[in-house]
Amino acid sequence: MKILILNGPNLNMLGLREPEIYGDKTLDDVKGLCIEKAQELGHSIDFRQSNHEGELVDWIQAARGQFDGVVINAAAYTHTSVAIHDALKMLDIPIIEVHISDPKTREGFRHTSYIEPLASQVIAGKGVDGYLQALEILSEL
Repeated sequence: MKILILNGPNLNMLGLREPEIYGDKTLDDVKGLCIEKAQELGHSIDFRQSNHEGELVDWIQAARGQFDGVVINAAAYTHTSVAIHDALKMLDIPIIEVHISDPKTREGFRHTSYIEPLASQVIAGKGVDGYLQALEILSEL
């Protein structure tokens, strides 16, 4: 399998931003863990991050016919982006939504996800291990 892993705004600040919520691992650490897990499962990944909604939409649109699954942590765009929802809706491959923290236990505005209705599964509150669980789930699908 070839898997696209997308990360939204502020995830480039992992390890610095609110470590009491997100932990001390950096996004590079997460990427390394994902590469190792994908290799263990016999898959390849393309790991990306952007603070720009349009760039994420472009990457999702380009995924058609190129990838076998998507893991997405859209971060704040999870709760605001109809554009990302609409782009994901065009895909005919499994989508796993990942959140390091559990948005449903945080501020009320984080309780709604525009991605969840399209996701095969949502993994929240498992820390960075959620990414690894997502890869395992995709491997089973």
